[in-house]
Amino acid sequence: MTSTFTDAAVSVDEIWLENRRGASTLGIAETRPRLSWLVSGDSRHTSFTVEGRASDGTVSVYDAEGAATSIAWPFSPLRSRERVTVRVRVSTADGHSAWSASQSVEAGLLERADWMEPFVSPSPSAAQGGLRPGYLLRNEWDLAAVGIGVDDIRHARVYSTAHGVYELELNGEPVSPDVLAPGWTSYRHRLRYQTTDITDRLRPGRNALGVWLADGWYRGRIGFDGGLWDYYGEDVSALVQLELTLTDGRLLRVPLADSWRYRAAPITAAGLYEGESYDARLLPRGWSAPGFDATSWAQPELLALDAFPAAIEAPVGPPIRVTDVLEPVAVERVASGRIRLDFGQNIAGKLRIRVRGQAGQTVRLHHAEVIENGELGVRPLRTAVSIDSYTLAGDRLEEWTPRFTLHGFRYAELEGWPGDIDTVDVAALVVHSDMQRTGWFTSSHPGLNRLHENIVWSMRDNFVDLPTDCPQRDERMGWTGDIQVFAPTALYLYGAQGVLTSWLRDVAHEQKDHGHVPNFVPWVECGFPNFPTAAWGDAAVIVPWALYQHDHDPSILASQYESMKAWVDLVDDLTGQTGLWNAGFQLGDWLDPAAPPNNPGDSHTDKYLVATAYHALSARLLARSANILGRSEDAVHYGRIAERAVAAFQNEFLSPNGRLVSDTVTSIAVALVFELFATPEQAERAGARLIELVAASDYRITTGFVGTPLVCDALTIAGGIDHAYHLLLQEELPSWLYQVGKGATTVWERWDSMLPDGSINPGGMTSFNHYALGAVADFLHRVVAGLNLPEPGSDVVVIKPHPGGGLTQAGTRHLTTHGEVGVEWTRRGTDFTIDVDVPLGLRARVTLPGSGDAFVEVGHGTHRLVGEFRSAEDDPRKPAKRRW
Repeated sequence: MTSTFTDAAVSVDEIWLENRRGASTLGIAETRPRLSWLVSGDSRHTSFTVEGRASDGTVSVYDAEGAATSIAWPFSPLRSRERVTVRVRVSTADGHSAWSASQSVEAGLLERADWMEPFVSPSPSAAQGGLRPGYLLRNEWDLAAVGIGVDDIRHARVYSTAHGVYELELNGEPVSPDVLAPGWTSYRHRLRYQTTDITDRLRPGRNALGVWLADGWYRGRIGFDGGLWDYYGEDVSALVQLELTLTDGRLLRVPLADSWRYRAAPITAAGLYEGESYDARLLPRGWSAPGFDATSWAQPELLALDAFPAAIEAPVGPPIRVTDVLEPVAVERVASGRIRLDFGQNIAGKLRIRVRGQAGQTVRLHHAEVIENGELGVRPLRTAVSIDSYTLAGDRLEEWTPRFTLHGFRYAELEGWPGDIDTVDVAALVVHSDMQRTGWFTSSHPGLNRLHENIVWSMRDNFVDLPTDCPQRDERMGWTGDIQVFAPTALYLYGAQGVLTSWLRDVAHEQKDHGHVPNFVPWVECGFPNFPTAAWGDAAVIVPWALYQHDHDPSILASQYESMKAWVDLVDDLTGQTGLWNAGFQLGDWLDPAAPPNNPGDSHTDKYLVATAYHALSARLLARSANILGRSEDAVHYGRIAERAVAAFQNEFLSPNGRLVSDTVTSIAVALVFELFATPEQAERAGARLIELVAASDYRITTGFVGTPLVCDALTIAGGIDHAYHLLLQEELPSWLYQVGKGATTVWERWDSMLPDGSINPGGMTSFNHYALGAVADFLHRVVAGLNLPEPGSDVVVIKPHPGGGLTQAGTRHLTTHGEVGVEWTRRGTDFTIDVDVPLGLRARVTLPGSGDAFVEVGHGTHRLVGEFRSAEDDPRKPAKRRW
């Protein structure tokens, strides 16, 4: 099929599974994982070959035409524990590439029957109302006792999970950099496990496993308004299965159940909100190493696997890890006597201390996002006190970081530090899901660059296993409305597919339980109203659609299709099949800046206008999804539901001349971006009114969670790109850059989370780390820089920058499945230059400002186009639409 000589001008650089960049290929759940690869070089490939080598040496080869990505697994479906080594080469007109590096793909435990060990519990139940301690579990076994040596082992695996949070050690050393495993899922439905390769860590003879274990999300206090204890279960327990595959092909499971022993850990108290207390004097040295005397340790209770019906699944997303280490930018002693550290960046994470002092001395670590009146601003934390404490063992330099808690903070104070300020050795460890960075933005405006960086940090801090609202107070929930508006930005900035795919599975499970999509997932019954809510519940449709739009992979639509249908069907029923959603609980344009601090839902925008508009959008997207999946009858059905909703919107909220009943920026933005007007004339008049309203507010923000992600797009649709820039670059309250001007390093929940006088907003719901209002980054990438990623079925990148706002430069880069695509434009006087980078497999259509809809098409490589700059208001082009 291919030439016999190698084309050195092209190479296969990286193989991905399931579009999950950087994800583990060990212990996967998919029996037929899809494959993608990155190709670099100067030649476009026209075909490819995939080779799979099984553990027994059997080789399978698959040849196909085209330059495919996300190809279906071309070999036999994987069975539990099966391992296949894959490599790829591509062919061009001049030959073929060298083989890629090999990528091992190994299935995990795919069947419930594969699990043979019980849960092991040191605490089947505990008193509620106070923090519980952590536990140590250990197990020791002898390879010689089963008649094998380390040379007889081809590979060794530990499959493990917990009701709680845990860390594993083997022979006295940690086996993984993962933290807070197994993460947070809807535990009644599914519990993820981790697969660890310990082949090279085993010793001849005796070996020992150790487990650190604490409550975490499963049994600790979670939720706001006081929270709930033991929401998912009363036990804290570990499930650990050790399997050895021998060189002769036999599988040996090391029986562990009867050999476990436990005792209380040096972690004397641990809570995700409250913090962790640790007494280093209580650590039994060598406890997880062979030969330790554990005769005084207690025997844990064994809990049958069948007592817990949740599916035990391999993760589809990356683990939570420490991804960065920040040193303090300032250290000072404050009036209280504490030592204050400023890390210069608001993060989700924890502290690492190195300290020397006398045995029994205790250092307390206090955390906060901001300073108010010279003190740590802890009121917004509510009951998440965020205090860790460490009691020294003494007589040596000691290093410690808490294991089983997480804080949102920029500032920390050390209380009881045993030494002068110059002995402080403390770093901040940044913690989140270990996603690969995929998107960047830069401009000539420092404030805009800082805003974008704030958005990146807020995403990092709130993607701790699932997309949460905030990382610091007693909440940290997977609010559906926040990720609904932010999903396109998230997928551009990071390889977030695994995190979102995992979370959507929980959405579907919780939706079945409640009959609708709860306002946050996983759902916790902590007092918030649990009713179908527009813009929040619509995440069930919009987030899968955003994944499809980004990856061009219909499998996400197929896997979430029943959930998508169930949401649209429910709302259709709530409207009585009229399309008008005008009754029931709604959040509306949440956190409208004019809403009072104690009533964030008191928006000027009609909440039922928002509800009906979202019903129209979700039904429309579902109809398109049905078409993509070949469900033609459904496509017609949901197309009619969408038409009813649009007609209901027009009849109820729209006057014949284009004036909306709810005459607000959010109302018009929703109608323009969702294409809800009956005629172009109505849309034009509404657009003029939008510009009038935005100008009348002196270009200060008047929108909340619903309107803010849409307003800049709506202004550009209305022909007011310069007005969008005025709004974007406004520095007075309320605005994006007001936050930057106040020193923000993340995006705030409220436009005025910090008031102009430096005091914290008095509302009980005030966070300094929310990504929802940062959804404007999508506009920065797509309109300001001008990079529009290919539509499904296309290999064309559309580049249409819309300069304005006095910017002299803007650029963006994004790592696609073909490689990195980038654009950077500059203007000097009337000279305008665009530099474009196009990877193999893509083409770019570049439109210069002032050239109407004319474009220049370029292929792979680096290109520079030069033209004459015209003001944005003179530019007749419309920007590319949001991709729905």
